[in-house]
Amino acid sequence: MDKSVAVQLNHEFKEKGPVEALRGLASRFEGRIVFTTSFGIEDQVITDMIFKEEIPVKVVTLDTGRLFEETYKVYSRTLEQYQKPIYAYYPDAEQLGKFVTGKGPNSFYLSVENRKQCCHLRKVEPLGRALHGMSCWVTGIRASQSQNREEMRFFEWDDAFSVVKYNPLLQWGLEDCREYVKVNHVPYNVLHDRGFVSIGCAPCTRAIRPGEDSRAGRWWWEGNSKKECGLHSH
Repeated sequence: MDKSVAVQLNHEFKEKGPVEALRGLASRFEGRIVFTTSFGIEDQVITDMIFKEEIPVKVVTLDTGRLFEETYKVYSRTLEQYQKPIYAYYPDAEQLGKFVTGKGPNSFYLSVENRKQCCHLRKVEPLGRALHGMSCWVTGIRASQSQNREEMRFFEWDDAFSVVKYNPLLQWGLEDCREYVKVNHVPYNVLHDRGFVSIGCAPCTRAIRPGEDSRAGRWWWEGNSKKECGLHSH
């Protein structure tokens, strides 16, 4: 499988909504399709679609060990409401231990290199394990989240993990997501009501100020550098 698959799927599914597309992809990639959730509002919309509609997509989460307490609460509420499994992947304990021992628990504040290394250990490496043997990766990416994502398409080929990536909410706005969780009574992270738009690890995320880009609250001490952790490289 290669990037020509993404081109084909963009053509084949261009008129289909998220639920219909997820059903079609689950049938095509039977047992080889996974959705990664960080319990943000976009991911909660997709989780609701998958669980409520009984679509056979494996739902996983990357627990970095530095998440907000509010994130763990919505995690628990999601399990309670849907009674469906969410498979957790954690950083490699030995490698993370070496990193923290050598550089300290908050070394990501000291340099971009340290921050990217921390993100790799806590997110990228576990994601590699979650995607092992998979052909299709479903994400909660929205085009309006950052300039880096505006040129993305619904289906993208991910060279790093050799999978086709599907972004069902690519053209949704934040208010579309808010309306969906309200109408469908979907659990969501209360930090969204406190100015947090993109929610990651607690030490690396803050609420955004009026007029700021939605990714401004992530790794804010790095100024205007590209605000990505390495999961979605373009």
